[in-house]
Formats: sequence, C-alpha cells, structure tokens
Amino acid sequence: MARDDRRLDVYLQEHSQLKQEQGQRIGFRDNLLYVTLGTYAAILGFALGKEPNFYALLILPWVSLILGWTYLVNDHKISEIGRYIRYQLTGKIAEALADSTDAPPILEWETAHRNDGRRERRKLEQLLIDQVAFVCSGLVALGSFIVWGGWRPLATALQLLVGVEALLLLGLGVEIFLYADLTKGR
Repeated sequence: MARDDRRLDVYLQEHSQLKQEQGQRIGFRDNLLYVTLGTYAAILGFALGKEPNFYALLILPWVSLILGWTYLVNDHKISEIGRYIRYQLTGKIAEALADSTDAPPILEWETAHRNDGRRERRKLEQLLIDQVAFVCSGLVALGSFIVWGGWRPLATALQLLVGVEALLLLGLGVEIFLYADLTKGR
C-alpha cells in the first residue's frame, strides 16, 4: 500500500471517529434540555407544593448554571469538530486524493448545511431557547424567591447568595451569546 493510501486511510478513520463523537455529543446535548426541564419541574414541585418552601427556588439557578455550562461546552465541542473537519481535515483528504486539479470538492455536507437560507433564523431561535432554558429560568426563580419567599432585607448572606447566582447566570448568558455560531457558510 502506498504511503499516500495509508495517509488517506488514517484521515478517513479520523473523520469517521470525529463524526461518531460529534453525533454522540449532539445526542447528549439535546437530552440535556429534557433533563433540565425535568429537574426544573421537580424543584418547582417541591418549592411550590402543598407546603411551599421558597428556599428551594435558590437551587434552580445552580442547576441552570451547571446544566447550561455542560450544554454550552458540548455545543462548542460539536462546533469545533465541524470546524476542524471543514478547515483542516477536508484539505488533508483532498490533498491525499489529489490526482487531478479539477476533482470535485469532497465532504460537501460539512459546508452545504451551513448555507441553508433559514440557518441564521434557526440559530437565533436556538440562542433564544438556550437563554430562556438556562439563564432566564434561573433569573425568574431568583425573582420569584425575592417576591414570594424568604427575602429578608437584613439577611446579608442571603442577599450575597442571590447576587452571586444572578451574576453567574448573567455570565452564562454572555457566554451562550458569544459561543452562538450565527454565521452562515464556512
């Protein structure tokens, strides 16, 4: 087997492994939304149940932060895998296959799906859903605690906790916005 053939085999195996990891990460990321909703329902059921315990609302922002950060990291890795395939691996495979200068492009799906005319709208909608699911829900829980629950003007530790949770949620919101891949094309 020629050296270029071995190199091509390695590149194709790398592509296969990356696509497999990307698919697993997509499944995990998408399931995190369901886990998040179920966790929120459990917390709200406890907080607002027969004998309300509004302090439980202070758990929801932490859940939002942890699950939101996990969602964001996985989403980022999914995008990074796609970027690596588009910008580096595709070129390596094309070079290993180069026997003609007029050969058709390879792995076109990696860029074709990014040229969909509705992609920008879908990505904006996803950004909104991510912000609502992971940031707004936590902020609403904090606001609800302040309005209904144990908010005490002189409870400094409690005020500090609510303030820290709010700042962390806002930070997560900024990160979600910064990592949103709103670009079209490559």
